[in-house]
Amino acid sequence: MAPNPTLMQAVEHLGYRVTVGDVATQAGLNVNMAQAGLLALASDAGGHLQVAETGEIVYLFPKNFRTVLRNKFLRLRLKEWWEKIWKVLFYLIRISFGIILIASIVLIFVAIAVILIAVNSSRDSDDSGGGHHGGGGMVFMPRFWFGPDIWWFFYPDYSDRYQQRRVSSPQGKREMNFLEAVFSFLFGDGNPNADLEERRWQEIATVIRNNQGAVTAEQIAPYLDDMGKGWGKKYEDYMLPVLTRFNGQPEVSPDGEIVYHFPELQTTAQERNSQPVAAYLRERPWRFSQADSGQIMLSAGLGAVNIIGALVLNSLLRGEIGVQLAQSGGLIAFVQSIYWILLSYGIAFLSIPLIRYFWIQWRNQRIEARNQQRQERAILLNQANSALQKKIAYAQQFAAKTVIGREDLAYTTETELIEQEIEQADKIDAEWQRRLNQSGS
Repeated sequence: MAPNPTLMQAVEHLGYRVTVGDVATQAGLNVNMAQAGLLALASDAGGHLQVAETGEIVYLFPKNFRTVLRNKFLRLRLKEWWEKIWKVLFYLIRISFGIILIASIVLIFVAIAVILIAVNSSRDSDDSGGGHHGGGGMVFMPRFWFGPDIWWFFYPDYSDRYQQRRVSSPQGKREMNFLEAVFSFLFGDGNPNADLEERRWQEIATVIRNNQGAVTAEQIAPYLDDMGKGWGKKYEDYMLPVLTRFNGQPEVSPDGEIVYHFPELQTTAQERNSQPVAAYLRERPWRFSQADSGQIMLSAGLGAVNIIGALVLNSLLRGEIGVQLAQSGGLIAFVQSIYWILLSYGIAFLSIPLIRYFWIQWRNQRIEARNQQRQERAILLNQANSALQKKIAYAQQFAAKTVIGREDLAYTTETELIEQEIEQADKIDAEWQRRLNQSGS
């Protein structure tokens, strides 16, 4: 079975020497899942176990463990290969909507131009047959924007504009090109809260770690959603998923208040300061599109041009010249055969973003309501009354922090047992001397 990517990222971020509590905090993983994953990863990637005298275990991994795994697991290699292929395929899918739109508009207006030229030629022939000469018929020739000039849609100076926007944009963020903006206008840019659960558990674990493994329910509430009702809320049933995920233990104070103790999150492989964490879990609002306003207006305008052009083309196809050209085959016959596809594409091109706009408004209202509820719990925590302050103070009685350094190790799989016994001979002799002195006194 391929290793958990989230777990591997956590190991790398933490410097390749970790405890179960370190990984559970960093990745927001279930403690049991983190422990099983670390054991499997150590076995597959050539990692080492360092056992402290207290029985705590530290996992040490080589910095090239990804290369070791890649050479060992065909499935992992295939996954990395597919991810690279999928990036290219997905990019082609994204830009295809803009390409189809441009092709539809070009096809519609070329067909219109062909029909109007035929109509104009027919009128010139009629005028010539009637003895009238001159170029008056040319007034029926419309001025179309087709041919090479159509590529102004792609911003001929886009390269220069992109560089300017990149310099002026925050953190040098890459701007979309027009074809990417069309996809963004149609379907948006994905769920901004796709990582919500990951962020939730990371922040909860960080709060617990910052409080040295002992917290109250009120300190965790700003990061939860379903608080329950009635007795379930009163008896803090909403803490059960947190206890299950991080192997927590409830403790009852003399006043009957419940606090929570998480031993696994009190052990770390190296000294770390308290990590910054948001006061409450905030969901990000959905955005209609990350394309700029000019790109959105251009996309909507082209959709309207597609619909209008299709309606004009329909009226020309119903005319005598249009019917004759369609019956004779060629371009006009082809355009007539796919006419309803061209019109439907233009209608869908504007309908989908319109529906999505109202759906986003409704979705953001619900997100804001949930954010407001969590913020109110954070405010109550910051304005804690005397009872809550007393409860938090009681929880701190269970607070502890254990940093396992190399000097605390009793055993490690990095070297042979005999070598370790030689290295620790002085330490063992000192321990025996201390015990003899105690027994003699």
